[in-house]
Amino acid sequence: MAKITKWEPENEQFWRETGSGIAWRTCGVTTFSLIFSFATWFVMSAVVVRLPNIGFKFTTMELFWLAAIPGFASGILRLIHSYFIPILGTRPVVSIATIITLIPMVWLGYAVQDLNTPWSTFMIIGFLSGMGGGDFSSYMPSTSIFFPKRLQGLAMGIQAGIGNFGVSVVQFITPWIVGAAVLGGVVGGPQLFTKVDVIKDVVVTKDAAGLVTDIVYKKPELASAITITKENGVVKDVVVQETEVTKNMKVELKKNEAGAVTDLTLKKVIKKDMWIQNAAFWYVPFLILAFILCVIFLRSIQMKGTSFKKQFEILSTKQRALTHTWNCTITYIASFGSFAGYAAAFPMMIKIIYGGFDGAPDPLKYAFFGPLIGGVSRAVTGPIFDKWGGSKGMLWCFIGQIIGCLVLVFGGYLKPTGVEQFPMFVYVMLWIFLMTGIANAATFRQYPIVFAYSPAKGAQMLGWTGAWAAFGPFIFTSLIGMSITKFGSAVPFFIGAAVYYAYANFLNWWYYTRKGAERYDYGNSGGTWWDKAKSTWVND
Repeated sequence: MAKITKWEPENEQFWRETGSGIAWRTCGVTTFSLIFSFATWFVMSAVVVRLPNIGFKFTTMELFWLAAIPGFASGILRLIHSYFIPILGTRPVVSIATIITLIPMVWLGYAVQDLNTPWSTFMIIGFLSGMGGGDFSSYMPSTSIFFPKRLQGLAMGIQAGIGNFGVSVVQFITPWIVGAAVLGGVVGGPQLFTKVDVIKDVVVTKDAAGLVTDIVYKKPELASAITITKENGVVKDVVVQETEVTKNMKVELKKNEAGAVTDLTLKKVIKKDMWIQNAAFWYVPFLILAFILCVIFLRSIQMKGTSFKKQFEILSTKQRALTHTWNCTITYIASFGSFAGYAAAFPMMIKIIYGGFDGAPDPLKYAFFGPLIGGVSRAVTGPIFDKWGGSKGMLWCFIGQIIGCLVLVFGGYLKPTGVEQFPMFVYVMLWIFLMTGIANAATFRQYPIVFAYSPAKGAQMLGWTGAWAAFGPFIFTSLIGMSITKFGSAVPFFIGAAVYYAYANFLNWWYYTRKGAERYDYGNSGGTWWDKAKSTWVND
């Protein structure tokens, strides 16, 4: 199918008669595909929290690396994807990018069924899963080319916001779809899921010889269901009577040669069948459908004067492109990079920070709320920034992100003393997700305006910044993991994050928000720098 040779979205008559229908059809099909691309990108972050419970013996840091590696891959792949659309066109790039994500999903589905699968193999699968995030830097440039500037914030906000539901879909669907043979025996049998929680509501009293003399349970229902046998003042045996409260509980006793108890651990052990492979295999039919829709309905636009060489002009000093390229990169990492990073790390944060308490929460029952809120806020706020300007939105959202980080640090929610602090931890994290989502919607308005003198460069900028932000899951997850393993908590990470957001906000204010800023954007209602500059602008 030949490329479209005439495309004039800023021409009102052309847009009304021809452009609008093609553009919105393209946006609809690519958004559907993007949902499942994003889902495959984050599957590993949902699966990794289950691997220890089905028998894989990976360390805490190894689990963090598995959650992080798709982000590393997507960053590299986005750098490549950022050059594709202006040269190759929407139809071939999006179609191929969609169908190849089947590879890591099928491989992962079989790998989790074999306990002999090494960590290195999961790392390779995780890297390949990054293809689902790498192609984002083809989706956004495509949409920016198809739409006029006055609608770019709306169109890209909708696409990115709805597309990011893929992250929420992963973390919402995974907990229940792995709980039953919903795909039948075609994709394999169940794995035995074993969850062991140490009950900490126990106080053990010992004598000078280290023998247990008494055991006290703070909850009366536990005390009434546990029988303690003593001899000569020391505990000889402990028996748990099964009740609704003590169901699946067992006592592990350590005894000396004389049979006296020297230590005691009360555990709750839950065993059930689980089909972890379902978390990957269920995307296969949707990816095939998305591929078919892309092949049938997508078109490509012939961009005049484009070449791979010209795409590198955003990294040159020509028209001060390099300065604005890195400014936009820094602010995009602070917005979408943070969204993607926290989405990947959130399940592991819940598991590690709050998993050691009695009644510890299931990470996947809460993790999906963050990406959901970030995605919705991104989708619905695009029109606002078309009117007000993107830089103003980022200004306030970055301040909100800083406040969220500081509340986590100084509120003690990263070094909790009990599970009762967990709800507030979740609320603050959801606030941060909300801010990153809104800020990301603002970037889709601002970046094409910064490079308004060249639609091709504006599209390429969206791909370039998206590429660096795609390292978010890798950077955030690995740094949070290192912070926890080396310093005992994620406090150092969130202090560093707050400092970074402050720096990004300064750049945003200085170059794009303050009165007289070099390339200000005050929205369709307030005007932009390009409204004044275009009459005298010379593309040298």
